[in-house]
Amino acid sequence: MSRVPLTWLYAPGDRPDVVAKALAAGADVVVVDLEDAVAPDRKAYARAATAELLRDPQPVPVHVRVNALGGPWGPADVAALAPAPGLSGLRLPKVSAPSDVVRVARRAVSARGGSPPLYALLETALGVEHAHAVATAHPALRGIALGEADLMADLGMREDAGLDWCRARVVVAARAAGLAPPAQSVHPDIRDLEGLEASCVRGRALGFLGRAAIHPRQLPVIERAYLPTEREIEQAETVLKAAAGTQGAQALPDGTFVDAAVVTAAHRTLALAHKR
Repeated sequence: MSRVPLTWLYAPGDRPDVVAKALAAGADVVVVDLEDAVAPDRKAYARAATAELLRDPQPVPVHVRVNALGGPWGPADVAALAPAPGLSGLRLPKVSAPSDVVRVARRAVSARGGSPPLYALLETALGVEHAHAVATAHPALRGIALGEADLMADLGMREDAGLDWCRARVVVAARAAGLAPPAQSVHPDIRDLEGLEASCVRGRALGFLGRAAIHPRQLPVIERAYLPTEREIEQAETVLKAAAGTQGAQALPDGTFVDAAVVTAAHRTLALAHKR
């Protein structure tokens, strides 16, 4: 993908008007939600409306979060939406084992043949325990992420900081599986932009890349937090210039120690900056 996705905007599948606004809001990916955002008596309508939307390619990549695979609606969601020409990915909630991913990958056939790209949401203690096994379950799996609200409820946590171990585990599992760094889970208070920014800074420090959003006003905050700053870009350019001129480890005039790991990090910084 030429543009690294940093923002993933959710929109309820039973509100085509809201989905249309989301598509024009500037997010890198729009996630049409058939699960938590849709009441039981609206599930069938949401599925049909989303299938209608995805009959044609869309201006930005569109993913669909289907209902839980073990429930009454999930299998029908997958069957109806996997073949849609405008679908860019299926997000699978409450994945707890590799078999959940394999089952969908075998049943879902995209418009181009084979399974569409799949993204697993880990929302239980068991899902987190199986993070690496899930991440390597099938070639169609392109990413993993946490569903933090459900996970906190499952673990009986009352403080956000209690999730840091789970966050680190998912970041490590994604890297070990050769997947892109996971995006952060949503910040539920759409008015708390300062809190969102602080949380993004913390997420970036933990190794996340980008974040899911539930309102367009959150998008610029997320993007600003995750893009390299001018200072970071300058530092990366300085590191690479020094590395090109001298083999082996060295210290820069400002005291920065440059070795292979620092050079790798500098390449990543500039790659992200140049892709935006």
